[in-house]
Amino acid sequence: MIVAHLGLTDFRNYAAADLELAGGPNVFVGRNGQGKTNLVEALGYLSTLGSHRVSTDQALIRTGSDAAIVRARLEHGGRDVLIELQINRSGANRAQVNRVATKPRELPRYITTVLFAPEDLVLVRGEPSARRRFLDELLVQTAPRFAGVIADYERVLKQRNSLLKSARGVRNPELSTLELWDERLVELGAEIIDARADLTQRLAPEVAAAYTRIAGDEHRAELGNALSILSDAVDEEVSDPASARLERPAIAEAFRAALVRLRRAELERGLTLAGPHRDDLVLMLNGLPARGYASHGESWSFALALRLASAAVLRLDSPLGDPIIILDDVFAELDETRRGQLAAAVGEYEQVLVTAAVVSDVPPEFAGRMVRIEAGAVLE
Repeated sequence: MIVAHLGLTDFRNYAAADLELAGGPNVFVGRNGQGKTNLVEALGYLSTLGSHRVSTDQALIRTGSDAAIVRARLEHGGRDVLIELQINRSGANRAQVNRVATKPRELPRYITTVLFAPEDLVLVRGEPSARRRFLDELLVQTAPRFAGVIADYERVLKQRNSLLKSARGVRNPELSTLELWDERLVELGAEIIDARADLTQRLAPEVAAAYTRIAGDEHRAELGNALSILSDAVDEEVSDPASARLERPAIAEAFRAALVRLRRAELERGLTLAGPHRDDLVLMLNGLPARGYASHGESWSFALALRLASAAVLRLDSPLGDPIIILDDVFAELDETRRGQLAAAVGEYEQVLVTAAVVSDVPPEFAGRMVRIEAGAVLE
């Protein structure tokens, strides 16, 4: 699959932009702050329903506008598909596929991307929330229906937290309503935990292979899932990966038991203290947690390995074929050796989009279609 055309209206610093793209490498060059990343951010949003730079949609809409529009014409298997998304400043976002209205959460069925960016270092060195987001975005791309499952879980979680806060400080709170929400939380949460565990199992060998390809075979990269439902901890950090994969019924049972075990602490804090919203993807390097022990170079290699593994999983799982590879100013962060290794690893994909402040940062393997970007304008 490739993106043949990208159109933007009132997205970030673009009043309007229309850009033809080709298979193979496409390089966007321009000084910092001109809008290179905004182009690839728009494509990433279509495939993951989120931005890799901001947590809310408001920043994506050009100042003074009520909505931003992203259009992409995709080519796959001899067919063209036009997908469009309207991001609204107020009210729900709207989407179309071939001019027919659909739900925005359906868009990942039509486009898959894997985006490498300087922000990826947070996957290794940052908080668990970054790694949860990494898993969930990939989960939505491999199985788009999980966009709805995750949204439903977050809605139930918000309602349950509201009930816990309202019961805080009450001597004998009425818990029958809370118990009803418990069961829905367990049902949705167990499905997410199970799906993340399955995805982690598929990622693990790909991460190990990718890390070896980037850094050499003297290092061993491993993944594990740390589950808050198996921990007595009441803080955000759950660092011990589960020793064995649990089946869905066992996950649900452990989740229910955790809610009972943590009930008093939850009522005191007014927060739900167990569930997929507090889990972590544990990254191990040579038997030690990468977050605390990996050097800067090792952390970068692990982050690259996670993205390369994502691309490999999507290539195997997706009926759309190769994901679109996006390298957002990542070469400027890498030494010459890692640049070459990354270029060799992604060069085999059907379409690669690269942003760079200076052409010399781009490996010669990506000497393809080049577009200059200046002040929110596309200069062919």
